[in-house]
Amino acid sequence: MEPDTTPEDHRQRALLFADLGRYDEAADEIAAGLSAVAGLGATPQPDASSSTAPDPTAGIAPDPGPAPATGPWADSAWGTGPDGTAVRETGIGGTGSDDTTARETEAEQTAAGEPGADRTAAQEAEADDAAGRGTRAGAPTGQEAGAAGAADETALLVTLARIHLAAEQPVEALAAADRAVAAAPGELPPLVVRAMALTDTRRYGEAAQLAGEILRTWPADAYAQRTGAALLGESRNGQEALNAAWNGVRVAPGEAEAHLVLAVVAARLRLFDLAQRGYAEALELDPAIADAGQDVGIVRLERRRWARALEALAEEASLGAGVPPEPGPVTEPSATPQPAQPSRPAWSEPPAVSRPRKPVLDVSADSAEAVRETIQYGANGTLVAAVLTAAMTLISDGISRVWAGLIGFLVFLAVILWFRSRLTEPVGLVLARLRSGDRKLAVALYLTFAAPLFLVAYAVVGGLPTLLAGMVLAAIGELVVLTSRR
Repeated sequence: MEPDTTPEDHRQRALLFADLGRYDEAADEIAAGLSAVAGLGATPQPDASSSTAPDPTAGIAPDPGPAPATGPWADSAWGTGPDGTAVRETGIGGTGSDDTTARETEAEQTAAGEPGADRTAAQEAEADDAAGRGTRAGAPTGQEAGAAGAADETALLVTLARIHLAAEQPVEALAAADRAVAAAPGELPPLVVRAMALTDTRRYGEAAQLAGEILRTWPADAYAQRTGAALLGESRNGQEALNAAWNGVRVAPGEAEAHLVLAVVAARLRLFDLAQRGYAEALELDPAIADAGQDVGIVRLERRRWARALEALAEEASLGAGVPPEPGPVTEPSATPQPAQPSRPAWSEPPAVSRPRKPVLDVSADSAEAVRETIQYGANGTLVAAVLTAAMTLISDGISRVWAGLIGFLVFLAVILWFRSRLTEPVGLVLARLRSGDRKLAVALYLTFAAPLFLVAYAVVGGLPTLLAGMVLAAIGELVVLTSRR
């Protein structure tokens, strides 16, 4: 990395690489930018409690004396003019030579009072103001540097999430978006990319909730309204999404993307007349909308996303109609051969892109926490179900076995689904990392998966030893997690 390269420089380079479809190199630039932010955050800041106190007169112009030895007036000599005012004689090198001396009146005449006192008060006020300006224009404080670093990190994480979305890697995009939201909880761009990633990972309920939050928080923001409406239409389409799309058009009637979003939401609701009018209005405002689905990069990620969605809906509607095309007029071939028309390039095929091959963010800690949570939930659920099953044996052995089989299967299914939904990376990669790095936790996870199956086995064969074996496995998994946290 170049020594003078800032995190924003890396982000701009990533945008350029993404515009060329080179998403892997764009992700590498983001990784370098995040490393630069981490390096800036590790720079030691001056300690406010240090014994060396800062000079309170730093940045203040000293009061010009008879012959100041230091400061901005080191090369000048002061004297008295013919009218009794203070004048400054400036010479080269402070020699005060008559050939190079320039007299400069510094005091202002006043209507009443002592001129010297007025001059001193004015100089003190000017010095105070200069001190304030010096503090504001000087080096950034620790808090300002921390805020700038947090802003750079948020921008880099949002850009990384958009890169993964464009590269069709929603799991990695969600991991980056989650970190961006944690770094800047109340900002719009992290929420937008997180809602997109949630939709692409088929977590529609969370995506719809987040889209509704965007619409409520920024009711007068054109970008927020149209993006929230489109995201709500993707996750949970309905009248609410249509109302939000109309509001987006009302807030920004001159923006083509607002009409494009209205067309997409209307098409999902099978309101094809409204969708056609909205798309026509979008084309009239910006003819480039027609080719937006073939764009590459992340600068216009939302436009490409909505355009592709509209194309897919239009194709689905045409296929669903099932109306064969009307045959055109049949013409006789001419006797003279016609000149061959130049073939037009096929723009329908999207350009080739290179997706990121390796993860940029280290999510191993989050995956390990997900494993621990899965073990705890699974073990606790198995223990509770086993205790209830043992209590039911006092009433009826048959009822307890039926209950054990049903609840055991449900606990096993819930643990598997929770584990897969909680992870932000492939399950196989997480299990391989556990087997190589933390075998105790891996064994505890496998025991948690096996413990509910002993409840199913008890339903089949009966016998308290089978039930107790499931309880022991669950207790071992819980004990491993508790000891590993200490």
